Amino acid sequence: MLIANDDGIFSPGIFALAEAMCDVADRVLVVAPDVEQSAMGHAITIRRPLRYTPTTLTGLDIEAYRVDGTPADCVIMGVRNGGMPDVVISGINLGVNIGYDVTHSGTVAAAIEGMTFGVPAIAFSQEVSNAALDFQHIAAYAKVLVPHVVREGLPTRTVLNVNFPSTQPRGVKVVRQSTYGYDDQVVRREDPEGVPYYWITGSPRAETDAESDFGSLQDGYAAVTPLYFDLTHETYLRDIKDRLPSL
Repeated sequence: MLIANDDGIFSPGIFALAEAMCDVADRVLVVAPDVEQSAMGHAITIRRPLRYTPTTLTGLDIEAYRVDGTPADCVIMGVRNGGMPDVVISGINLGVNIGYDVTHSGTVAAAIEGMTFGVPAIAFSQEVSNAALDFQHIAAYAKVLVPHVVREGLPTRTVLNVNFPSTQPRGVKVVRQSTYGYDDQVVRREDPEGVPYYWITGSPRAETDAESDFGSLQDGYAAVTPLYFDLTHETYLRDIKDRLPSL
């Protein structure tokens, strides 16, 4: 199997996931960014060369490489240098990836890139709180879920998006994607020379539907959401096919 992430090769989340997978996989290959690449989305590096550097993950006897590129780069490099895996898994991300956030999540993008190679792919993320990081519950679930997905497969163009609360979940719910996102704002400031610069910030917002990823986490459940990457709106396509202006 191939493991990637967007928090970087030395993130405790990817270590916890790799350690768990050593108990259920014959071969574990870790390929991850050399530095954090959060919110990088599905960017791929095409304007410069990439480095693929062997890396030791202390305490784990597995192959690992760091890449000076994006999460999607890491999956491409891992597949082309390490061979086609039976599954691509991404994470464990420090912070959940739900709702509209999946569109810019590097964690989810790594799983999507794996899906494009025709293998099952899963993204794992966990809520972060003020307490010490504890991955035992999501790691234990990964040890059950990943072998199941390898055996059963996933539908075409489908990625599983798994999100856990920071504490022991009340259970696992299979739910839809929410509309969780941010009301983006731009904060203008000036540097010491009076030149303006800008921060993009915002406040989170979402529906409270209990049968969504956001609602499930709010209720203390882990959320598993199948994401389907054919973005065609089929109903609207049929509706407008004969009604749009033509040239």
